[in-house]
Amino acid sequence: MAGSLEALVSSLLYEGYCLYPYTPGAVKNATPTPFGIVYPPQYAAGQRSTFDHLQMECILECPPGALLEGSAVFLQASGDGHHAVDRRVDLPARPIEALAHDPGVVPFTFEGGPDCGLEGRLIVSAEPVGDGIWRAGLRVENQTRIGEPAPALDRRGALERSLLSTHIVLQVQGGRFVSPLEREGSRGGAVAACRNVNTWPVLATPADDAVLGAAIFLPDHPQIAPESRVNFFDNTEIEEALMLHVQVLSDEEREAIGGQDAAVREMIERATAASPEERLRQHGIMRPVAQPELAHVGRAAAASDNLAYMTRARAETIPGEEQFVVNGVRYRRGGKVALRLADRIDPYVRALNGKIATIERLYIDYEDKPYLVVTIDGDPAQQLLRDTGRFHYFAPHEGEVIEP
Repeated sequence: MAGSLEALVSSLLYEGYCLYPYTPGAVKNATPTPFGIVYPPQYAAGQRSTFDHLQMECILECPPGALLEGSAVFLQASGDGHHAVDRRVDLPARPIEALAHDPGVVPFTFEGGPDCGLEGRLIVSAEPVGDGIWRAGLRVENQTRIGEPAPALDRRGALERSLLSTHIVLQVQGGRFVSPLEREGSRGGAVAACRNVNTWPVLATPADDAVLGAAIFLPDHPQIAPESRVNFFDNTEIEEALMLHVQVLSDEEREAIGGQDAAVREMIERATAASPEERLRQHGIMRPVAQPELAHVGRAAAASDNLAYMTRARAETIPGEEQFVVNGVRYRRGGKVALRLADRIDPYVRALNGKIATIERLYIDYEDKPYLVVTIDGDPAQQLLRDTGRFHYFAPHEGEVIEP
């Protein structure tokens, strides 16, 4: 795998591995990573929500000579709580035409505790579904045998014999994958025919030459934030808060953490060593999304509930939009709105109903959904909240524009 893809997979592999306060006695850390589990067949057969395999299928555009390779990475439990070792299985690159006639199979065996080793296999296959279009597949099977007579396994016993946090990757040389999230277009029928079990595939590289089967939902082309300094095992959380959590651990908690595996100890040491400047760089950052050219504004508005994008001046330094129009109402940064929040359930939000607010930012998310980002007039902490970037977010219909 390329460096950026390798870093992404490594980060996802440890997602949820150990949670604050990172001590083995915490209830949330009583079992290994609960994501992407491929259970032993005996246990999976007796449960409606468990699988003894993981399967990914995706559409690939390439000539018959293009080279396809597959990888699987996962954790294997090696003790109580979050003691685990990372494992990897690879199928070297082979011509996709050859895989269509003879799928690549890689058996694997990893030793563990008494009667807790792992056995399984990785299978990479291909099938032509059109002119220069292939359905590529990667399957991981847990074939771990329990022994005779086979004992009844509880969940802890099953996890000791499971592939944990399983992530898989298909890569092609000389072709490109179609987005697994795509549902329409000339290849819609082929894409719809793909079957994915126990994994959620997305495009993983800018060149679309790799697909990642993740244990959690991700968008196409996921990336690690450039501010991310180390792997904190909570990579979908706010790393600034996680570093601060480490700073306030008690001596007793630090001593308890020291008895865990090396991955946890090293994470705590890295977080502890972070300087104040490094922690400050983790503070929340919102990056504006590139907006369409003016020639496309009409079509974008028609497709987005009458939302019109307004381009910002090139010299603009405040993130977000200068103004936008939603359902015929124009909202401007710096303008005033009266909040209409009577329909909200949250009592803390409803307490702001009728308050006058200043629009500090105007944001549009990846799904073209607009947001009013405001501070509350009359709030003694209004300027402090501006300085620290702590705002309230509301939908446009929740802010009644007050003309100057």
